[in-house]
Amino acid sequence: MSTDRHLPETIDTARPEAIQPALRAGSPAACAAPCVISKEAEDLVRDLLVRFGDKWSMRVMDELYERGALRFSRLRESLQGISQKMLTQTLRQLERDGVVARRVYAEVPPRVDYELTPIGIELAEALCGVWEWAIRHEQRVAALRAAFDSQLAAGAKPASRDD
Repeated sequence: MSTDRHLPETIDTARPEAIQPALRAGSPAACAAPCVISKEAEDLVRDLLVRFGDKWSMRVMDELYERGALRFSRLRESLQGISQKMLTQTLRQLERDGVVARRVYAEVPPRVDYELTPIGIELAEALCGVWEWAIRHEQRVAALRAAFDSQLAAGAKPASRDD
């Protein structure tokens, strides 16, 4: 077991429905008190962050969330720059995680649709907060990075940020 300072003690990790509404809303109060989570839950969070830190997974999920079930070719057309191989690998991994379902139709030519599963929809909605945060803070983060880099290039130790 490990302590996570971002989750309140009142969460029963065996019962996800018990998560407080404030936590779902991402309020600062939700991160105030520590709680104990299982090693398995911690590993899952780490795995998901790695997965969605790649170039394509969040974009694939976002596209399926916004447009619903899509054929492979339509999904690829909507994701500029993704190769057939990369889209196949991404979809397989998302399917393995249980967030994307693959439906094969017995037609000639064969037809395959991809769509989010119920837990995939729930995850896509949670990831929406990351997109919203990035949109709100894109310019500020860019300015802070530029200031940090220029201080580093000038040989100065970057100032501490408390904001």
